[in-house]
Amino acid sequence: MRKIKVGLIQQSNTSDIRVNLMNLAKSIEACAAHGAQLIVLQELHNSLYFCQTENTNLFDLAETIPGPSTGFYSELAAANKVVLVTSLFEKRAPGLYHNTAVVFDRDGSIAGKYRKMHIPDDPAYYEKFYFTPGDIGFEPIQTSLGKLGVLVCWDQWYPEAARLMTLKGAELLIYPTAIGWESSDTDDEKARQLNAWIISQRAHAVANGLPVISVNRVGHEPDPSGQTNGILFWGNSFVAGPQGEFLAQAGNDRPENMVVEIDMERSENVRRWWPFLRDRRIDEYEGLTKRFY
Repeated sequence: MRKIKVGLIQQSNTSDIRVNLMNLAKSIEACAAHGAQLIVLQELHNSLYFCQTENTNLFDLAETIPGPSTGFYSELAAANKVVLVTSLFEKRAPGLYHNTAVVFDRDGSIAGKYRKMHIPDDPAYYEKFYFTPGDIGFEPIQTSLGKLGVLVCWDQWYPEAARLMTLKGAELLIYPTAIGWESSDTDDEKARQLNAWIISQRAHAVANGLPVISVNRVGHEPDPSGQTNGILFWGNSFVAGPQGEFLAQAGNDRPENMVVEIDMERSENVRRWWPFLRDRRIDEYEGLTKRFY
């Protein structure tokens, strides 16, 4: 049987980027020491989540790819012999920036990258100010462990993204993410938001017959503008199997590393029982390319 061990690093970030990098390095080493072959980091893990405000000075956080961060994570991937999924603020050109996942193979080489396609613009999540939508499509990244369907945060609400990755041969769906609660929300509303986030991603696992890995940040990060009370990132990183079953789930109140074994052959069996891809009516789906009817 083909099985792989996946490490999820749910981290609480500080304003000191160097501290964040050192914490990540320790966590990567710890997951690798517990047998992880694939390690996934949360969205924009180098810094605080800077999109709570619109500030042109924050574009200074962006880096070229390749650049300093890709060098740092390349060395970590090679030293620990792991496939590593990272999430970086990419400077493509002056005035042109992306939210980009970069995947490193076990030898430290860049296996590929994915630029976030769906960009939100909500209170405390002003990402359209910073990020140009991706332009390299929904392409799985080939690694020594298989084809990874890497998407990023807001992409996780879109079944089209998960389906296209699946149709192009992805063996896992992976979501680095940064999502949480604003303190003025009621407890009932917070529960609804969290459950919707979990349900939508488990549904991608079921509809596509694939494991899903979702890695969220955790902890409170203040709003520098003072307009809100900041974001309490809700953690709850998890791995779901191809029937949506939980294989592991982190808590919502602290940093946590998890190493989870995934049976990569289970997808084949599940798709034989539930042949959703066989029964798709592709002759009737042309309307999906329209905005609305």
